Parts: sequence; structure tokens; C-alpha cells
Amino acid sequence: MTDTKFFADDHETWGHKWGYKDSGFILNDDRTVIMTGSRYELCGAKMPDFIPYIEEVLDIKINPDDRLKEIGNKLVNPPNINESFLTAVENKFPADRFSFKDEDRLVHSHGQTTSEEVYKILYNCIDRTVDMVFYLESDDETIQLINLASEYNVCLVPFGGGTSVSSALKIPASEMRMVVSVDLRRMNKVEWINEKDRRISVQAGITGSALEDWLGERGFCMGHEPDSVELSTLGGWIATNASGMKKNKYGNIEDIVENVTMITPKGIIEQIEPLTRASIGFKPQNILFGSEGNLGIITKAVLKIHQKPEVKKYNSAVFKNWEAGVEFLYDLSRTNFIPSSVRFVDNLQFRFGQALKPRTEGLKKIKGDIEKFFVLNIKGFKADEMCVATFVMEGTGGEVAYQEKNILALAKQHGGLVGGSGNGKRGYMLTYAIAYVRDFLTDFHIIGETMETTVPWSKIHDVCQAAKNILFELHAKHGIPGKPYISYRIPQIYHTGVCIYFMLGMNVKGIPHSEDLFGGIEHSIRRAIMDHGGSVSHHHGIGKLRKDFMVDTLSDSSIELIRNMKKSHDAGNVFGIRNGIFAD
Repeated sequence: MTDTKFFADDHETWGHKWGYKDSGFILNDDRTVIMTGSRYELCGAKMPDFIPYIEEVLDIKINPDDRLKEIGNKLVNPPNINESFLTAVENKFPADRFSFKDEDRLVHSHGQTTSEEVYKILYNCIDRTVDMVFYLESDDETIQLINLASEYNVCLVPFGGGTSVSSALKIPASEMRMVVSVDLRRMNKVEWINEKDRRISVQAGITGSALEDWLGERGFCMGHEPDSVELSTLGGWIATNASGMKKNKYGNIEDIVENVTMITPKGIIEQIEPLTRASIGFKPQNILFGSEGNLGIITKAVLKIHQKPEVKKYNSAVFKNWEAGVEFLYDLSRTNFIPSSVRFVDNLQFRFGQALKPRTEGLKKIKGDIEKFFVLNIKGFKADEMCVATFVMEGTGGEVAYQEKNILALAKQHGGLVGGSGNGKRGYMLTYAIAYVRDFLTDFHIIGETMETTVPWSKIHDVCQAAKNILFELHAKHGIPGKPYISYRIPQIYHTGVCIYFMLGMNVKGIPHSEDLFGGIEHSIRRAIMDHGGSVSHHHGIGKLRKDFMVDTLSDSSIELIRNMKKSHDAGNVFGIRNGIFAD
């Protein structure tokens, strides 16, 4: 068993906000914006166009002196302690395995859902906190803890990176028992690696960045890169059936994992050995993908790994409008040169990316002005219509050269202009830094969220238009100031359709219970998306946020099958977090 570096603890991260304490956007006196720290390419550079962009798209004026004040002493309800359970825990485990500290309990009682969790915890309060936090360090401890919870009728809630955006960690209102958050982040070790078979066995609490660093030092990679890769964990990816930005080459999480170990009140669910591919009847581990904490605790998994690519190259292409770019993606999906990652953003997100650029001077500014003149005047592109696709190509030198040559040729057939490697890399890496934007803007009374769906190729336009229409309709109906913001991108392409990732935002200054109103609007947008052919979720999962839509997703008999399985394997409802079809 090999130690990896430990997960960044709660003293390094913001805790309730997104990301690391050394990283974040701040507003300067001259109304420029800067990102602190050194983790991301945006860090350290002044961004003079950030605030003007936000003011334009939301039709507001940001007042630096008018900010929401975060609650200092956050309300934490007293722990509901099952004394018999606590005595048994104290007798079996070292004292460093569990905590009743208010801050520990609060951090473990929410994910990153904007309106339901983060907004309330920063400026109001959440309904309930967990009663104890337990830090697991082995499979044996997992078995002991589950046995004690079963014996003393205690509810256990698995906790990974805390990055859920589906209210999956919200304590059910109907849960009256002592609730224990089971933190797996100390279980972050590599148990073994088989370089010949290109397999690795890893504990579930490891983060994506820690695993990739460990593999990279040995000449390998896994290739799973969700936007949350720095903070999210292997167990969380399996529990939510996650997807990464490079799924074209490496697959989604269900394609990467060969074996899962989950410990439940009835015992251990796993295959005896990882299987390359086998016809063995029902594969119980398939049920564990998307289980969202309802069945047990995922403690480890066997994963496919790959040699690190010899070459990694970025590029980009600019298209006249959204429709031209979508047609390019459709034709690309039918080829044999699909890159590791292709991402296509609409005009609003393209302009936002430009707004996050630092001011350029000298020769760089002159070159940029010439390029802009060429695109807008010679080629006839319009600044408020053009969109951009970014590409990440990985493999041997020959493979990458083949992909790039054919991708750019196809883009030109659709009227696209080559944007260059610099823009391609910047567009890809921007994903990690942009997650901090939400918390920065919230201080200025702007509430925002992301939502994603899968859509057939034939219904992309319908879904995008439906989401936009319902947002503008409800924004006007509720008299919300300014204009609403909705932009979208396609970060994944498939044989039959795409993933669409929406970004929403609005100014809620002066709106009472604005987080609840925003949550209701988001729910209505999800309804419109599904009514026009979209799915309930592509990779964020169901949690409690999207529970109402499951009856439109699974047949009654399918739901009954899953519920009966739960009753059989967890009769005492030890894992009572009630996500998805089990929600209150």
C-alpha cells in the first residue's frame, strides 16, 4: 500500500465556498478584478473588462460598497447524540476518528448547490447539520462503524470532497435519528498498481489531482478530469456516475472503473477480481454507479490507467454563430479523429472569456487589434454572434498531428477560423478558475448556478431556446431587477447527442427570500429542458434537487426494483440520506 499526499484539509479550502483559501477574485479600487494566489493561469493579472461585462449582460451597476455581509457566527444546531452509540464508538476507535466541533459538522452538512446550500449558509442558515463527523481510515473500520450504526439505529452519510451541486448532502427533514457524516478523505491511498495490465487499486477518498500526480510520477494517467478534479474524490465520482472533460479518449467513470468495493449493512459488494470484460449475468457493481450514498460506503475501486501521452496539444476554432459550430460538432462526432476534449461555447461565454483577459500593451495589443479587425471586418464575423470551440489532443506525435490536421480542415469547411493553441489552452484551463466567480459575484447581490443535461442532436436548439424563454418569462413575472443571464456550452459529444452545460445568473438585490425564488426558477428551467427532450442530468446526479423529475425518467417498475433492493440490503435504512428516488 502506497501513501499519497493527503486531501487538502478544511484549513486549506474555503470550507463553505468553492475551492482554496489562497484563490479568489477581488475587486480593486480602480474597478479592475484580480485573482489571488498562483494556482491558475488567471492569477495575478488585472482584468479591466470583468466588471463592465457583468454590468452589461445583467443591466446593472455594481457598487463596490454595497455587499452582502457573510454571517460570522453561523447557526449550528446542537448535536443529537445517541449515547449508546457514542459509548460504543469511544470504546472501539481512537479519539482522532470523530469530531463534534461545530465547524466540522457544518462543513460536512452541505455541498455546493448555490441556492439550497452555499447562499443560505453564508447569509442565512441551513435547516440542519450532521451530529458527528467520523473519519474512516480502513475497510475494517468501515465494517465496524456500519455494524454499530445498525445496532444502535444511527444514520450514516458518506462524504467525499463535498463538491455536490445537487443537495445530495442535505439532511432529510424526516430523519430524526443521530446523523453521522462519514468522511473518507483519509482513505486516499494507492493499494497496488499493475503496470503490465494497466490497472490500479485506489481507496475511494483520493482526489483526482492527487491520483493524477501520483500516476504522473510513474509515467501513467487515468484521464478523468471533471471540473472539480482538484477537490472531488473517486468515491464521489462513482456515487454520482460522473463524467470528465476528456471522456472522448478515456471514457466516463463507468468506462474507467473495473471493480468497485462497497460495504453495506449486509456485507461487501464487489467482484472477486477485476474483469476486463465478462458475461457473468447480473453485475451488482453496475448498480453502485449513481447510488448517491443510499446503499453503503464505497471504499475502493480498480481503475484502468494509460501511459502518459507523448504529446498534448491545444487548439481552437472560431465560428460565425452557434448553429455553424453545432453542425461542425455533429460532423466531428462521425469521424475517427475526435480529440480527447472538445468544448464549444456560445457567444456570451466566449465574451466572458475575453472579459477575463488581462489588458495587453505594446506589440501584443497591436497584433490583437489586427486579428480582431480581420475577423470582424474581412471575414464578416459579428462580435455578438461568434462562438468558439477548443480542443485538447493527446497521444503520439503522429496521432495528434492527424487529429489536428483533420479537425481544423473540418472547422474550415464550416466557415471556422483557426484560433490557435494559446486560446485553446486558455479556454480549457479557464474551467478550473471560473468556478470561483460565483462566490465573488454573490457578494454583490448576484446569484448564479450551473445546470447540465444530455440532449439528442435533433433537439439542441429546442432545449436551449426553451431554457432561455422560461428564464426570461419568470424573471419578468417576479419583477427581478436588470436582465437575467443564461449562456451555454457543449462540453461533451456522443453518437446520439451532446451534453449541454448552462450558466445562470441574476441580480437579486432587494428581493426577499431570493435564494428560494432562484431555486424555484431553476426547477422550472429543468422542467422546460426535460419537456423539450433533455435529460434530468448528465453528470451532476439527482440528489434532492432533481428528485421530482425521476418519475419522468424511470418506469414505476424500475423504481420499485431499486427500492426493493434497498429494503433488502439496508432494511434499517442506515444509509438514510434519501437521494434520488428515495427522497422525501
